[in-house]
Amino acid sequence: MADCIFCQIVAGKSPCYKIYEDDRFFAFLDINPNVAGHTLIIPKIHYRWVYEVPDFAEYWQVVLKITRAIQKSLKPKWINYFTYGVIPHAHIHLFPRDENIGLLGFDGIIPGKIKVEGKQLEEIAKKITSEFKN
Repeated sequence: MADCIFCQIVAGKSPCYKIYEDDRFFAFLDINPNVAGHTLIIPKIHYRWVYEVPDFAEYWQVVLKITRAIQKSLKPKWINYFTYGVIPHAHIHLFPRDENIGLLGFDGIIPGKIKVEGKQLEEIAKKITSEFKN
């Protein structure tokens, strides 16, 4: 979809802090994160809803692979998964969390937004992607 920001990211027309890419899926850091390491995993082909993505299980296997990389690199206490969002392109949010991140924001479940500078995003992306090389 030409006007979809996620489709533009996949096409290389919009910048991102890429975490992972294969022939069907793409993952990158959210530039307006709720937590440090807030990652989005999307299908490369435009689908409106997560449940419309063919091979739903394969999609979640990619999410699990990225989860393992985040666990090793950022060492959170736990990771939350959410499939909400305002961008009309299927996406799964990964929120690395620990006891220092309170339950603020959306009904006490989703933490409020935080400020993370570009350099910090770059460093976080490098930490996570380094786990795919090991």
